[in-house]
Amino acid sequence: LIKSRIEKENWKYTILTGQTSNRKEVIRQFQDDPENRIFLISLKAGGVGLNLTSADYVFIIDPWWNPAAENQAISRAHRIGQNKHVFVYRFITQGSIEEKIQQLQHRKSSLAEKFINSNNPLQEISKEEIMGLFQ
Repeated sequence: LIKSRIEKENWKYTILTGQTSNRKEVIRQFQDDPENRIFLISLKAGGVGLNLTSADYVFIIDPWWNPAAENQAISRAHRIGQNKHVFVYRFITQGSIEEKIQQLQHRKSSLAEKFINSNNPLQEISKEEIMGLFQ
């Protein structure tokens, strides 16, 4: 959907997916062309071996179930040599399975942080918090 709209508007863009054979050339084109402001990247292809210091906005359109994979892809814009602020936007449809997964990820992350940062984690975390992970 996004690619179709970009093409309809005649905006210059680059695309990188797992099927892209000339990966290095595609990345170089985006990095070196100031007119090319849009780089569509699948999350899996974007999470490995990229240095995108010319990117300053990251939009997660199709969230991944593993927050580490998303974080790794986002960090591609936060590389050495980046001299701009990087803004990250996640698009989550209200009431969707993605929203429920995001809420569960947040609860798990909070519990893990509480557990790690506590001297006595079993007294810090309630039975209800643990059971809430299974709902």
